[in-house]
Amino acid sequence: MSISIYRLTVPMFQRGLASLKTYLDKAEAYAKEKNIDPAILVSAWLAPDMLPLAGQYQRASDSAKFTLARLTATDAPKFEDNETTIEQLRERLAKTEAYLATFSAQALEGAESRQITLPGKSGIVLQGDEYITTFALPNFYFHVATAHAILRNQGAPIGKRDYLG
Repeated sequence: MSISIYRLTVPMFQRGLASLKTYLDKAEAYAKEKNIDPAILVSAWLAPDMLPLAGQYQRASDSAKFTLARLTATDAPKFEDNETTIEQLRERLAKTEAYLATFSAQALEGAESRQITLPGKSGIVLQGDEYITTFALPNFYFHVATAHAILRNQGAPIGKRDYLG
């Protein structure tokens, strides 16, 4: 039995974005309860050489939208990467969700065999299905999990169930 490229991408990204929205709700409530400036959480990071929480949200959003754009040979919307508040991160997630909602299963038919060049300077080319399973989904979930870890590290009450949706 095969699984469609649509089912491997759009619902998976939607689920991860839903987890990220839950994190924002819980982070906002935590900041209010503990009288913490929410900007501290948005700018928090795990290590100096890693992106802060806002960067994790930006990269998760980019991973979802650029994956679908590459698989359909279309252009993804461009976002500024300038979010500094919880509300701005919510807005970015909403824009990403709206973009994902424009894709149908038919739009992704044949994408499993499309040749995708990995971003960056590597020049590595993967077939669409391999691109999804070895790069796009792991990259997306890395940023979702890192956002989770940053907020946990800051004391926010999020757990595995929030990650799993």
